[in-house]
Amino acid sequence: MMLARPLHPVLFRVGLLGMAAVGLSAPAQAQAGYASLPAIDRAVAAFTGADIGLPGGASLPVDRRLRLRECSSPLELSWRGARHDTVVVQCPDAGSWHLFVPVQSHVGQVGANAVDRGDSITIAVTGDGFSVSQPGEAMDPGAVGDWIRVRSVKDGSPRTDSMRAKIVRPGEVEVPLP
Repeated sequence: MMLARPLHPVLFRVGLLGMAAVGLSAPAQAQAGYASLPAIDRAVAAFTGADIGLPGGASLPVDRRLRLRECSSPLELSWRGARHDTVVVQCPDAGSWHLFVPVQSHVGQVGANAVDRGDSITIAVTGDGFSVSQPGEAMDPGAVGDWIRVRSVKDGSPRTDSMRAKIVRPGEVEVPLP
């Protein structure tokens, strides 16, 4: 009786590529009990409205080395934070898994906003040798480098007065003191 030896990882990958070329699926994906990683990629693309690698879409496909238990319920997708730079993909089954999928930034695209009206932001008041931050809300949309109106938020309720601040990155503005 001959015992099977594990294949070298490179040979295993080549073997999988060869199987795909003749129409066979990879063993781990064909086994019952594992979630379909391409289906997760499609769900993220449908949720974000953009394909992998495009602005607003997932930065990369889900890592194909993952072996995630198959869900008996539909996947739940949501944004992580107000900046919409990460999608949370969660299997709602008790004791199951969740993934954080990074999303390609819109920053640097012509006409793309780093902050939209109503976004929760961090307002940094800066001066010579100090910086103080507080939560706030954007009253105008804008790209990095734009000056917009913002207002601070205290105990979850926005204040009525506003100030002008410069967008330094998505979700963060700066009010420089002279």
